[in-house]
Amino acid sequence: MKVRWKKGAMLIAVFAAFMCALASRAAAQDGVVTGQILDVTGKPWADLGIQAISDQGAKSDTKTDKDGNFTIRGLRNGVYTVAIQLPAPNKPYEVKVRVSGPDTPKVNLNFKDVVAKQGAEYTEAQKKQEEEQKKFQGMKGHFDAGVGFLNQAGQAKADLGKATADQRDAKKQEVKDLSDKAVTELEAAKAAANEKDANLNLVWARLGDAYELDGRSEDAINAYKQAIELKPNPAYYNNLGGIYGRAGKINEAMEAYKKSAELDPPNAAQAYRNGGITLYNVGKMKEAVEPLKKATELDPNSAQAWYLLAAALVGSMEYKQVGGKLQVTVQPGTVEAYQQAIDHDKSGDPNGYGAQAKLGLDALQQIAPGIDTKTKRKKS
Repeated sequence: MKVRWKKGAMLIAVFAAFMCALASRAAAQDGVVTGQILDVTGKPWADLGIQAISDQGAKSDTKTDKDGNFTIRGLRNGVYTVAIQLPAPNKPYEVKVRVSGPDTPKVNLNFKDVVAKQGAEYTEAQKKQEEEQKKFQGMKGHFDAGVGFLNQAGQAKADLGKATADQRDAKKQEVKDLSDKAVTELEAAKAAANEKDANLNLVWARLGDAYELDGRSEDAINAYKQAIELKPNPAYYNNLGGIYGRAGKINEAMEAYKKSAELDPPNAAQAYRNGGITLYNVGKMKEAVEPLKKATELDPNSAQAWYLLAAALVGSMEYKQVGGKLQVTVQPGTVEAYQQAIDHDKSGDPNGYGAQAKLGLDALQQIAPGIDTKTKRKKS
């Protein structure tokens, strides 16, 4: 009898544990979301569809009663999106709810308050948009004025190169005055621009141009670096190379040209040509040969590149004193480069690269008598 009691007690205990497990499981499945929905007039919103969507995508649906109340049962604990199915063409209004037994918060919504809040938010958004538009127009006004002065300064500098001696001082002052105005306007444009403005890189680039015309090379370099940081445009690297070169920073210039060529292979010839010009202008003739050769390889129709290559090769010629005479060694490819410049110059300009190449060939004949300046023409 004693043993039977133990077996009976054990069966009761097992049964109790089983019932507890069922109760626990039932409780886990019986999370509840309740609430009340009021319409835009603040009155109960009846017969309105309500849907609870779990983070796993499971959906449970119900509708509000005549008092705007609703209840959704049988939910597991977790985060749900409660979607209020508003009349078309409105999209469902959604709120997040964490279902957690008796701690589950109620979803009470008064759409009179919701609409008022959204109206205030819309008004604020409109006000912000108008302020941004006004700010953009102010920035654009300064930018356009700055570019206008910049173009005038550029033309004045070109005129300075043609000016007579008695006109030069006045032209220099004109360049200075116009570039000062360009800097002032473009700095104002930069200050007015939103830091996330997609046009800010262009403002920095034009400001760099203005700084250089104003004789402020370091500021120009920094401005172009800022433009590149915002937008690594190959044209910006190309322009930066020119500023570095004119500032005497040749190594930095060549790195900028190289980066421009890497970023824009179809227009790499221009970058190499500009690199060659930079080296040529500072008397680094031998160093200029390689980038100019690359330029002619990439753009074999450029009379300018061929002429510059020939001029760099001439500048790289070797001289040796033999007895009482100075013997000249013409670099291979010099004559061919001059001839290519002649062949590809279609401008008809009496001072163009073709005409200068002909003068170059005549000069070669004078310094190296007997040199064959007749080359085999290649079909282009």
